[in-house]
Amino acid sequence: MPSAFELVSTHADNPSAFLALNSGNEFFLDERHDGVCAFRPAGRHLLQLGGPFAAPGDRAGLLGAFLDRAAGGRRRVIAVQLQAEDARLYAVHGFTVNQLGASYAVDLARFTLRGSPFVRLRNKISRARRAGVEVAEVPSGGSSESLDLIDREWLLGKGKHAKELRFLVGERGGPEQKHQRVFTGSIDGHIVGYVSYSPAFGSRPGWLHDLSRRRADAPPGTMELINSTAIDLFGGEGDGKWLHFGFTPFVGLDPSLEVSGASRAVARVVRFLGERGERVYPAAAQLEYKEKWAPHVVLPEYIAFQGGVRPSALWRLGRETNAI
Repeated sequence: MPSAFELVSTHADNPSAFLALNSGNEFFLDERHDGVCAFRPAGRHLLQLGGPFAAPGDRAGLLGAFLDRAAGGRRRVIAVQLQAEDARLYAVHGFTVNQLGASYAVDLARFTLRGSPFVRLRNKISRARRAGVEVAEVPSGGSSESLDLIDREWLLGKGKHAKELRFLVGERGGPEQKHQRVFTGSIDGHIVGYVSYSPAFGSRPGWLHDLSRRRADAPPGTMELINSTAIDLFGGEGDGKWLHFGFTPFVGLDPSLEVSGASRAVARVVRFLGERGERVYPAAAQLEYKEKWAPHVVLPEYIAFQGGVRPSALWRLGRETNAI
């Protein structure tokens, strides 16, 4: 029987599919279908990430089998970070499906920092270099104590009641850590920031810009220098590679991208959060960082609720992801 990693890496066409392999997730397999569904039990719900990762002819059948499994346990499914093809599939299966945000990607074969549009970005990178920041790729699992300290300082900087998001973001030290890459920025041998990258599969293979953490005293431009260094390395490792910046909720919204049966009420709430929801999620700051790299592709991403959108489902989603 193939492992979850083998099935996801073979069949997924979702830039965030690697997150489905996070510790704490469970995997649904069905011997009749070539694929896997990743999920996490959440009260009376199963919280699923990324849809069915399966061979094209098995996607609908695997989803149907997974829904039967949920029904057998008297649970409903909430699916997040669905791609457009997934969204249509879930709508056919009776889900209420709405666009929740978008993800952004850069084609490394076309990427360049030359030209006037990148003057400010180049200046930030140069500023970090002048401050003495040096970038290095560290071995898988390396410098873990230093990175743990940065994680703690970063979270404290968000406020004493802040909690780190889970399920929708990556992790360090998970069961598939060996497939990830970590780049650090250091001054005089002391790490002041890092970015982790996870593999991305499917039609736009490459890397997912995942965790991004820095100390409060890291020089301006540190994260940009780390990422530009990683881009240079990734771009030299082969053709057809992409750098994905991952999912950002409440941005890139377009009514024309909604699927049949979308909830108007959910669409209004999502648009409101996109316009005024910075206290809920710093989407604007994330979007600004991603857009400064001039992404070549913007992909809509969706959320789907089995049996309609209920307050209990929204509450459970928020609790399980640490969003509330």
